Parts: sequence; structure tokens; C-alpha cells
Amino acid sequence: MPNDKTIRHIYPKLLCSVLAQAQVWRSAVRLIGNFLSPYVRRVAVSLNLVGLPFELEELFVFKAPDVVRQHNPLVRIPVLILEDGTRLVESSAILDEIDRTVGPERCLTPNTGLQRRHVMQMTAIALACAEKAQWAFYEGRVRPAEKVHSPWIEHNEKQVLGGLEHLEGIASEVPDGAWLAKTPSISQADVTTVIACTFTNTVRPKLEVRGRFPRLSSFAERCEALPAFSKCPVPAGIN
Repeated sequence: MPNDKTIRHIYPKLLCSVLAQAQVWRSAVRLIGNFLSPYVRRVAVSLNLVGLPFELEELFVFKAPDVVRQHNPLVRIPVLILEDGTRLVESSAILDEIDRTVGPERCLTPNTGLQRRHVMQMTAIALACAEKAQWAFYEGRVRPAEKVHSPWIEHNEKQVLGGLEHLEGIASEVPDGAWLAKTPSISQADVTTVIACTFTNTVRPKLEVRGRFPRLSSFAERCEALPAFSKCPVPAGIN
């Protein structure tokens, strides 16, 4: 139980911190993109986890490139539009700003120390898995059939499998209810790993992710059941 000193001195500081953050993010911001994109989805799930409201403006780059260009000259998603009209681009930069906004007590990537390295490295591997799965998906999705280069697809798929195998090894050592980077609560390593696993399973079903990586898949299913994830479902029927 907290003692009188804690109540008098610590709690008011925490309350002031929370109120200050509320002033920074007073109402829902707009998230441009769609939940098929692992980059958009990891931003959305992260916003849910730290309790920052947002409204999704669903856009697909290939369906509405000119509209996306109005928000980001690179014609890429996600874009996070803040209350004052500021546009943030690239998921890693957006997530960094989210962590800065909520502060060290709620951020999903630790600010300092060895644990930060663990979270950052695991997140990097998971994000690369999602990227390579996306490249393999796009090769057969956007190119004419006669120009599809199968060796390139296979190369990317092997990279995906290598990354997921590494994450499977980590997941196999995680006790029930614990987190991948051994953080006290869910971190960006968990968020991005789960989203990469789900995305790969969605766009590259032939890789049989659930059968190859049972511990990682079980961890992903546990997280996907959490409200922060389930509120941002991957669209069905994309293939």
C-alpha cells in the first residue's frame, strides 16, 4: 500500500503529468491508411495500447494514390494527422512521437538501457519480416504475369522464414503470460512481431506460418485476442 509521503508527493506529480499529456492530445487524431498494411496496423495498435484516440481514414495506396499524395509526397501510408494539422509519416517515426507524447511510464519502447536494445532489435527483425512478405506479395500482385520473377519471390520468402525462425526461438523461451523482450508489460517488440506474423500468414499462406512456427503463432493469437489488436482487424478476402 502507498504511504502518506507517496500520496502527498508522488501522486500529484503523476496527475500533473497525465493532465499535461491530455492537453497535448485532446481529441482523436486521424490515421491515414488501412489495416492490411502492417505499418499502419502497428501504429493503430500502439495508439490503442497507450490510450491515445484516433480515427481511421481508410485509404489504399494503389486505389487512391492521388489522395494519399495529398497527405504524403512519398505516396506511402501510414500518415498520422495531429490536431493542429501536422502530418507525421513513416511508422517508426510516428511510433517514436507516440512514445515521446505518453512519456517513459507508458511508452512501448524503453527510453534507455539494455532493454531498449532488445526491444529495438526484435522490432527491427519483425518489421523486416513484414517488409519481405510484402515484397513477395507485391511481385505477384502488381506485375503482369509474364514479368513476375519467381526467384525474387523465393528470395524474399526465405528472408521472411529466417526472421520468423529467429522469433520462434525467442517465443519458445517465453513463459505463459510473459512478453518477448522480457519487459514488464507489452512492448513494441511484441506489437510488431505479432503484426508481422499475422500479415505474413495473411499474404503468404503458402509459407504455412502456423505449422512452421507454433510457439510464435500461439503468442500471436494470444495478443490478437487483446482489444488493442482486435479493434484493428486485418481485412478479409485479399487473395
